[in-house]
Amino acid sequence: MEERVHNESEALLLKPERKVGIVGYGAYVPRYRLPATEINRIWKGDTGGTPIREKAVPGLDEDVVTMSIEAARNALLRAQIDAEELRAVWVGSESHPYAVKPSGTLVAEAIGAVPSVSAGDWEFACKAGTEALVAAMGLVGSRMAEYALAIGMDTAQGRPGDALEYTAAAGGAAFIIGPAEESLAVIDAVYSYVTDTPDFWRREGQKYPSHGQRFTGTPAYFKHITSAASALMEGTNTEPSDYRFAVFHQPNTKFPTNVSKMLGFSKEQIQTGLLSPVIGNTYAGAALVGLSAVLDVAEPGNKILVTSFGSGAGSDAFAIQVTDAILERRGNAPFTQDYIQRRTEIDYGMYVRMRRKLAK
Repeated sequence: MEERVHNESEALLLKPERKVGIVGYGAYVPRYRLPATEINRIWKGDTGGTPIREKAVPGLDEDVVTMSIEAARNALLRAQIDAEELRAVWVGSESHPYAVKPSGTLVAEAIGAVPSVSAGDWEFACKAGTEALVAAMGLVGSRMAEYALAIGMDTAQGRPGDALEYTAAAGGAAFIIGPAEESLAVIDAVYSYVTDTPDFWRREGQKYPSHGQRFTGTPAYFKHITSAASALMEGTNTEPSDYRFAVFHQPNTKFPTNVSKMLGFSKEQIQTGLLSPVIGNTYAGAALVGLSAVLDVAEPGNKILVTSFGSGAGSDAFAIQVTDAILERRGNAPFTQDYIQRRTEIDYGMYVRMRRKLAK
C-alpha cells in the first residue's frame, strides 16, 4: 500500500523508491587568490569596501576538467569504492573547457571509470552541480546503478571592471551517490523550483555573461531559494530549528545571510557553509563546496538543509541527515579548509594573464 501524502508539498518532493545518500565527497579550490581590494585599486583607484575578501583563481594549467578530477579522486577516497563501480560521471558547470566535447568523458577516463559508464555534462548556470546530483539520485534510486558521481565545478568569468569580477571565482565539489545503507549522509528528499526569470545569461559566442543588476535579487535569487526551501521543509514536516546546518548558494556575502534570516535560520547554522568571503562565488560548485565544508565537521544525526540557485532561474533544496559512517571516512581525503588555507596571493596583472583576459 502506498504511503499517504500528508500535504501538497510532500506530493511534490523528489524521493526515489530506493533510499540513497552521499557515499563519498570531495572538494577542490585552486591555491591562487586575488584580493577584492586589488580589483578596486585597478578600477576605482582605491581599496575601499568590497563585496568579498578575495576570490580563488585557477592556475594556467587548471580548468573545470582538472579541478573535477581532483575533487572526484577525493570523493572516491571517502567512498572507498573502485572508480569502475561508478555507472555515471556527470559534470555540472557553466565554464566547460570545450563547446563541443564533454567534460564528463575526460574526468571518467582520468579517474579510471571508463568504459562502462554514462558520462556527460549538465548546465543550469549556478545550479548545474545540484541538477547533476538530483539525476544521480534518480539513477541509483531506480537501481539502474549502485553508484553515480555528480560534480559541480566552475572557473567562472567576469568582464573586466564589471561587478561580477569581484566574485566570479573557481572551485567546486564532487559527490558519489549510493545506497543509503552505505552512506555517510542520507538524502531524505529534494524539492526543485524553477521559472523563466532572465536575471543572468550568456549567449553563444559571448565571452562574458550579462546580468540584470538588481533584478538578480528579489525576483530571482530570493524568490527561488525561499520557495524551494520552504516547500521542502513543509513537505518533510521540518522547520529551521530541526537543522544543525544550512547551506545556501553564495553569489556574495549578503545574499545567503539575508535569505537565511528570511527563512528563520540563525547565523550559527549557516556560518560553516558560508565560504564566499574567502574564495568567492564558485558558481556551479557554490552550494556543493559549502556542503563539503559542512560534512567536514558535521556529527552523526545532524540534519543539513542545502539550497542551490541557478540563474534562468531555479533552486534545488535538499534535506540531508548525517550517519555514523562520517566519522570513519571523512578523514580519508583533504578537508575543504585545507584547500582554502593553502593560498598564494596574486596581483591584477597576474590575474589577467592567468585568466587570458587580453584579446589579440
